[in-house]
Amino acid sequence: MDAHRRSAWRIWLYPLSILASAALAVFVMTFWIDAGGNLDAAFDRLLHPNPDSAREAISNTAEVVSAVLGIAITVVAIVVELASNRYTHRVTELFVGEPVNFAVMGFFVVTALQAVFVVVVFDHQERPEDSFIPYLGITVSLAMLAICLLIVLPYFAFVMEFLNPISIVDRIRAHTMKVVGRGRSLPARQAEAVRGIEQIADVGLNSMEHKDKGISMASVDALKAMVLDYQSMRPTLPADWFRVDGELAHNPDFVSMSDEVLAAVTRRRIWFEMKILRKYQTLYNEALNRMRDINYLIAINTRHLAEHALDTKNEELFDLLVKFFNTYLRATVNARDVRTAYNVLQQYRLLAERALTHETGARAVEIARYFKYYGLVGFHATLPFVLETVAYDLCQLNEMAFDRRSPAQRELLRIFLEVDKESESDIQEVSLRGVRKAQVKLATYYLLHGDEKLAREIFKDMERERRDRLASIRDELLGVRSSEFWEISDRGVNFDYLDPERKEKLLEFFSWFPDLAALTLSMLPDRVPDAAEVAAAISKRRKERADDTMHPVPGGGADPAEEE
Repeated sequence: MDAHRRSAWRIWLYPLSILASAALAVFVMTFWIDAGGNLDAAFDRLLHPNPDSAREAISNTAEVVSAVLGIAITVVAIVVELASNRYTHRVTELFVGEPVNFAVMGFFVVTALQAVFVVVVFDHQERPEDSFIPYLGITVSLAMLAICLLIVLPYFAFVMEFLNPISIVDRIRAHTMKVVGRGRSLPARQAEAVRGIEQIADVGLNSMEHKDKGISMASVDALKAMVLDYQSMRPTLPADWFRVDGELAHNPDFVSMSDEVLAAVTRRRIWFEMKILRKYQTLYNEALNRMRDINYLIAINTRHLAEHALDTKNEELFDLLVKFFNTYLRATVNARDVRTAYNVLQQYRLLAERALTHETGARAVEIARYFKYYGLVGFHATLPFVLETVAYDLCQLNEMAFDRRSPAQRELLRIFLEVDKESESDIQEVSLRGVRKAQVKLATYYLLHGDEKLAREIFKDMERERRDRLASIRDELLGVRSSEFWEISDRGVNFDYLDPERKEKLLEFFSWFPDLAALTLSMLPDRVPDAAEVAAAISKRRKERADDTMHPVPGGGADPAEEE
């Protein structure tokens, strides 16, 4: 309500106040000068003008109003048509149905008719008793003419505000949800819901064609808001609303689906959400390699919707949103849009982290499996950075599972250690190195938090790795000094960064590889040990390992000798 009042003041009252004050000031000043400073007769002259002057003024009033109305209609028609062609044909329908337009145009018509009627009844004779001078009609007609002229500019401002595409999107969304909640027969409500969704999506698609990123993003957000608003309406809707048949089944987003799929959509009561997400899929595919911010926003909104489904225990909607996340990743890999994959995976990981906090974390494990799958899909599509990104996201997910002592921790670690299995026979060294780096980082995290047993599992997985690769991975991780990536990125992190405490654990981890012992104590970034220090450190570590073998520490994890 406050926003509505501010808009009314900005568009109507404020400019009207300025224009009316300026017109009145000019009239009073000029009249005061002409009257020699005597303003006593001013109101009397206005209310009882000279009949001849009044007749002439009223005769021209209808022509002036008609001319102004013609200009207004011409300008408005052109602007509305341009907006309709640029965004959606719904603009014309909304504009015609807006009460303010009817009120303004109607006031112009009434003013013109009032002036015509006053002229018709105006009868000025030489004898006053034979004359009929409609002074009140003259005064009202002139006042209405003044209002017509004063509201022209505010009305144009209103038209421009109304035709703002973001305002159009909001109006379509509000109208659609109003019809869904109550109104006509169920088929008519379904048809209106479908029409509203498609028109908002059309605004987004057409905006992308014209590089109007902000409008496209507003359309994406409006579709998300419709899903959230719909969730509160679902319990009040009749069972037939959720049935996909008749005209709804012939909608382009459903017509290609098999009867089994349509039956499943009906059973799960998710056709409305499915329709919106199919539009998300269309917008996403159109934005790939063209307008990546739209891809990112769609991924963010899909995550928010999935988190809402988790919180409200709407399992059917959550499963649907996970499927669409997977669909986004498939389309991204097919389009070879690595940067988009990088950001979409981040949103998918954030969803997995949220799922990890719910119940046993089984849904996080499910998402981790999809991570592994699409990482390998990217790898085999010669997009190694996708697999590397997957590895680092799984590393973070495992760290969170460890911190929360999640029941899903062991399964998440198993999936993480299998990420590189299918790629070992290929030659894409960069991707494999990235996976190994992420696994090493996780091992340092375990060691830093005192769990050598889990770190040993990673060691066993890497035990047969080529030593030259391990040595270079170790040195690269030790050499990274900044936690921020040296280019602008949406995540803003350097995947390879380890803080000093974890670098110490990195040295400990690599000391477990016997044939790397001479190279294991590579220098930390700010310190180069001499030969004596290296030899002493190696000797000390070997002695510690021997002592651990003879005297295992209770609760300290598996026996290192047994692990090896």
